[in-house]
Amino acid sequence: MMDNVSVITIFYLSGLSETMNYRFILFSLTLLCYCVILLVNITLIVTIILDKNLHEPMYILLCVFCMNGLYGTTGFFPKFLWDLLSPVHVISYSGCLVQVHVLYSFACIDLSILALMAYDRYVAICRPLQYHTIMSKQRLIKLVCFFWFTPFCLIGANICLISRLKLCSPYIARLFCVNWLIVTLACFPAETMVNNIAAYITILIYVSHGVFIVWSYVYLIRTCVNSTENRAKFMQTCVPHLFSLITFLFTILFDVMNLRFGLKKLPQHFKNFVAIEFLVIPPLMNPLIYGFKLTKIRNRLREIVTLKTS
Repeated sequence: MMDNVSVITIFYLSGLSETMNYRFILFSLTLLCYCVILLVNITLIVTIILDKNLHEPMYILLCVFCMNGLYGTTGFFPKFLWDLLSPVHVISYSGCLVQVHVLYSFACIDLSILALMAYDRYVAICRPLQYHTIMSKQRLIKLVCFFWFTPFCLIGANICLISRLKLCSPYIARLFCVNWLIVTLACFPAETMVNNIAAYITILIYVSHGVFIVWSYVYLIRTCVNSTENRAKFMQTCVPHLFSLITFLFTILFDVMNLRFGLKKLPQHFKNFVAIEFLVIPPLMNPLIYGFKLTKIRNRLREIVTLKTS
């Protein structure tokens, strides 16, 4: 059997096969969406970096959040735009593994930053006198580096486990490379047990992040109920975080359901949207939500616009 196994050097992405009649419309809409994502995220990043009044933990985390949005979307949109103009949708083996690493680490880093944001709000509201001691810039930088480095290592370990598998098919029924679908292409299912264990360990780690975030906000809500000042602070700074969390978890959950349970009865274009919404909605909506909701950022952006128009 080993003699019949060929070495896979490229993958064929078949997710676009049913929507190619509308590819020029899709290309225009996708390019517009990507440009807006770049514009809003870069605007928020530059605004926070240039304004020293925004060099506080909450805004630094928001800046990192937007940087991660740019990182994740760069792993998908350029290749997708190229595929929309190309008659054949292929990606090299190594390019596929890189894309898996970028997209999965992006999702894990997003959840890690949301957990860090939840902790920041917990300390700010529940332990305000110790806030600047606990969330010092040095500690914040260490935490951010840790929460970036850990997903890189975990997803990197999963990629290494994929690379040892012998694959029997080069066809992936998606718009982009997906860890689970590559594993299902393995010639010998028994060899994928380690991959499954590593995947479930990674999932467990980031589910625990989600549990921590939910616990933090439940505790914050209980704390803020009887205090007008804390309630106002919660509405101002925590509501955007909650909206970002709900948006992110909803998009990820929908994609996992589609991936694991195979929603075959749904049309392909709907499944495509479900697959990419975590790469579209959070990176697009988060900067807009924070830009409009957080007073300091909103005022700073208003000053910039006023200066340019005057």
